[in-house]
This record gives sequence, C-alpha cells and structure tokens, in this order.
Amino acid sequence: MNGAGLDSTTPSVNGVAQDDLVIPVIDFSNFLHGDQSQKSATAAAILHAFRTSGFLYLSHHGIPSETVSTIFALSASFFARPQAQKDALAWLTPESNRGYVTLGREKVSLPDQDVNVLRANPDLKETMEIGREGVDGMPNQFPDRFDKEGVEFTKTMKAFFLTCKDLHVKVMRAIAVGMGYSEDFFDSYTDVGDNNLRLLHYPSVLKSVFKNNRAQVRAGEHSDYGSVTLLFQDDVGGLEVRSPKGTFVRAKPIPGTVVVNAGDLLTRWSNDTIQSTRHRVVQPPDPEDEATKEDPNAMYKERYSVAYFCNPNFDRVIDVLPGTGSKKYESIKSGDYLVQRLSATY
Repeated sequence: MNGAGLDSTTPSVNGVAQDDLVIPVIDFSNFLHGDQSQKSATAAAILHAFRTSGFLYLSHHGIPSETVSTIFALSASFFARPQAQKDALAWLTPESNRGYVTLGREKVSLPDQDVNVLRANPDLKETMEIGREGVDGMPNQFPDRFDKEGVEFTKTMKAFFLTCKDLHVKVMRAIAVGMGYSEDFFDSYTDVGDNNLRLLHYPSVLKSVFKNNRAQVRAGEHSDYGSVTLLFQDDVGGLEVRSPKGTFVRAKPIPGTVVVNAGDLLTRWSNDTIQSTRHRVVQPPDPEDEATKEDPNAMYKERYSVAYFCNPNFDRVIDVLPGTGSKKYESIKSGDYLVQRLSATY
C-alpha cells in the first residue's frame, strides 16, 4: 500500500463525495519530498480535510505495500490460533491497554451513550492491542512464548509499531504547518510514542444476523479517542463515516492509501477547529448475485484491518492550541484522558 496506481503529480482528488461528505485522497509525497510551496499546499489540504470531514486518504505515505501485506498475513495467522492461546494473552486494564480482546468484549460508543445498553448488540470483532515497549509493569502480550511463528509475529509487530510512529510524527508536522506553527511544533508531544497498534478481525457472519437485527453492527458508531488514527483496510469494506446530513457513507478501500482521521483529543486540543467525525463498521456491500442475496445461509466475508491510534505523550498536559479562539476546554493530561475513555468502553 505505497500509493501505487495514484498519480503522484495530483496533490488531492476526491476519494469519497456523497451527502456533503468529501474524503479527499492526498498525496503525502508532496509534503515529504516537495519544495516549500508543495509542503504548504499539502499541509493546507490535510488541515482542510480535518476541519470539514475529519477524514482523508493518504497516498504515497512511504510504507511499502509489502510491509502492509506482511502485517495482514501475520494478523490473520494470529487470529487463527487456538482460542486458549489467545485468551492466555488477554487484555486486562485500560491503563495497560495491551493484549487480546475476545469477541464481544469491547463495545465502542459515544461519550453520551450508555455502553451497558449498547452491549445488547455486541461488536462482532476480536482485536489484539499492542503498545510501546519498555513501559514498567505494562508488558505487551506477545505470542513469542508459543512457537517460531509467534517469535516472527512479535519481531515484525514491534518494527511496524515504530514505522507507524514515524508516520504519525510526519502527519502531525503537516498539521502544524497547516495551522501556521513551526513544523516541529508537535515533536515534543509525539517523540515518546504512547500509541496503540490494534489488529482487528471481524469474523464471517450470517447475513441473517444483520437482516433480523437492524441494530447489529461489526463495530458501533463512535469517534476515536486520541489525536489521529492511521487505518489500513483490506479489500472487503464496511467502514462508514457519518455525513453532515446524518447519513452514513461508505469509506471504500482505496489501494495504496492509509485512511487518516482526527480523534476527540485533537478536537479538544484544537478548540473544536478540527473535526472528530463519527464512524462505524457494518456489513460489507452485498454481491450483485441475486441468488446469493436470497440464500438464508449466505455469509458476509471476514474482514481484517489494522489501526494505529496516535496520542500525545501521556505525561503531556493538553491545553487548547494558540490562535484557536476562546478556550472551550480545561487542561488535561493526555494519558488521563485516554484512560477515562477506555474505562467507559470495556
């Protein structure tokens, strides 16, 4: 997923445009390798997307397609492990936020929703949560104890965590330039890497599950908690973004891109000048085959995705950014904010 098939001379084109929701495809190579005018134009395009839809597709982002393919293959192999092995690596606390989360354990929600009511329709997914290495008392729960495949998984995921951390730093530098700050404005907030690499598996499911229960989704309507999210999709589809008209619009997979969206903490940090937009994961588009549509035993394909949830360093106090108007939010430590939100989710 390194941007193959997209014209690198085009700084921005529309990936999605429906119901007043525009999610652009932005060529990040113009920021990474272009001259000052190209950097500024790309930064402005990224900021505009964050201030309107809250979402964008990033092409030519510098992560090779082979790397992403390897991550997806290892993720699929991990979720195919015996349930007992996965349960031995279980997620335990919001403070740690590391380990395996079994099907139905998490129910993503919005701050004003009662998660206990929503659990009547649990999210149809299982995940593996990976944090940064070297945090006292909060080790990652890797499968390297089981076999050689587990050792390879561990080594590769540790490296990919750092690869995504590097992209996070660069995206925040583009936001800084777009907002008129120095390019390194956010560097002291992103250098530690208090982020979360999440592998997601949405198992195959009978189509009748969704037909008989309109409230059932693979992941409920929510907004992300941190600063930005980097999302790698497979080709199955199912991600939907809430439009200004209140409808949900499919954010179709586009080969060679990373979906980047703003999170709630960035909205708070920016004093509401950046949008954290609600989204969800539902069943993928139906096939055109009418016979398949009517088959009571027809299944929706399993779906895999990889999300990298980015946060400011947990020890940094987040106050509204300069030049964003009258202060709407009280200061809060990044880590405290994340634990509050996670505690309401599990």
